[in-house]
Amino acid sequence: MEDPELQAIRQRRMAELQQQAQNQAAQEEQAKRMEAQKQNALRQFLTPEARQRLANIRLANPQMADSVEMQLIQLAQSGRLQGIIDDTMLRNILAQIAPQHREITIERR
Repeated sequence: MEDPELQAIRQRRMAELQQQAQNQAAQEEQAKRMEAQKQNALRQFLTPEARQRLANIRLANPQMADSVEMQLIQLAQSGRLQGIIDDTMLRNILAQIAPQHREITIERR
């Protein structure tokens, strides 16, 4: 025979776990929808070559790719983006955004 208090604790814990699973599933679904919307927006104003370059950047530096994507979307939404961005324009944008590499020289004394 099981203790009724123990049974109540198990039921509460099971309900908590189910709620957590539902919340996690909802968050994942929302993240997928947001990513799909972002990709649709990028598809509207980036050429296939520029999208490929952005995908390559995502492999090397995901944070930078996210930053560039968000900036491009914000520019497009504010109306400051004129025309479609091709690969050359994207490289120019990346050159302005990317941190400048400093040359390090070592002097031996």
